[in-house]
Amino acid sequence: MLTVVAVKNARPAAKDYKLADSGGLNLYITKNGHKSWRFKYRFGGKEKRLIFGAFPEMSLAEARDKRDEARKLVKDGKDPSMAAKRNKLVRSSPSAVTFEGFARAWHELQKANWKPVHAKDVITSLERDVFPDLGAYDVADIDEAMVLAVLKKVLDRGAIETAHRLRQRIRAVFRYAKVMKATSTNPAIDLEIVMTKVPKSVLRPALLDVPPLQELLKTVEHAGASPVTKIASRFLALTAQRPGNVRRLRWSQITGVDWEDANGDQSKACWTIPADEMKQEFDMREDDDFAHVVPLAPQAVEALRAIRPLTSNSIYVFPSLRSMHEPSSENAIGYFYNRQGFKGRHCPHGWRSSFSTIMNERLVKDLHLDEAKAINRLIVDLIVDRRAKGTRLAG
Repeated sequence: MLTVVAVKNARPAAKDYKLADSGGLNLYITKNGHKSWRFKYRFGGKEKRLIFGAFPEMSLAEARDKRDEARKLVKDGKDPSMAAKRNKLVRSSPSAVTFEGFARAWHELQKANWKPVHAKDVITSLERDVFPDLGAYDVADIDEAMVLAVLKKVLDRGAIETAHRLRQRIRAVFRYAKVMKATSTNPAIDLEIVMTKVPKSVLRPALLDVPPLQELLKTVEHAGASPVTKIASRFLALTAQRPGNVRRLRWSQITGVDWEDANGDQSKACWTIPADEMKQEFDMREDDDFAHVVPLAPQAVEALRAIRPLTSNSIYVFPSLRSMHEPSSENAIGYFYNRQGFKGRHCPHGWRSSFSTIMNERLVKDLHLDEAKAINRLIVDLIVDRRAKGTRLAG
């Protein structure tokens, strides 16, 4: 076996020659004095040779490690020279082996499936919160502690949902890197169990009987307030969607309405809420197939017609009173209800509880169905309908 001293002292000769180490490893010295580590082995009945690297850039110990790895591949029925070619192909671009390199490649592949605003949000979040710490590292060198440290910075500033979204995106990048054979692990998979949980929604006050709800509607309809706030309140009650989705409602999300003909067919009127605005699993928020479609009753369309002359110049159906380029205030409807004496009795989000409670009671009374049976029937009807139309059923 060679020694470090012997390797250093090897001098060029009139012809190229080699000094044997062990296990097929040898030091090859050219007549010009260049030294390189070479490995001789047999595969498929043929003698083959693999060059590991030059000395002194690669030490004797490192060359022996490479030899041991190659011998293990041969033992497992794999040709080390093919493995070396694959690694060279995968790592042909210096940036590709880094986390940032793989993240940007993954983003390029995925963004065709996303809306531009979501694609921009994904890469911006990585540039802001992940690349500064992990971007320059080889993906194979990143472990769970490093990923958790990055996510903890985000958690510590109170951005809990953002941290969970980032974990999902980091996990997706490592899945891509594994497919490209650049790493064998995914350090983001199990981190959720040690991260701060996303806060569960709190119970909000809601009127659960029809007469007091009618009183609420009558009171707010006759109160002094901006027509934008009043009609937004009416639309919220008619659709039972989340207040945040209503205030961010864009005219482009409404389809199936002939704005020129009030007496035309409105049976296909609907509101499509983008997947990334829905309160659902983070992976689903990044898939447009999980957008939420809300059929609009004639009364909801009527509310939209009432507000359209006032806000059609804005991208938002219910824009802010201060700027037509911003959605209405998060607290506009809530403060409006409070001023009319409904503080602690009913809040904007309460319409969802009102709708759910009243309709479930009617299911039991009129159709003799409990909630579970009603949901099962609805799912079956949806599947039959989607199959008939040849479209995918999301969720």
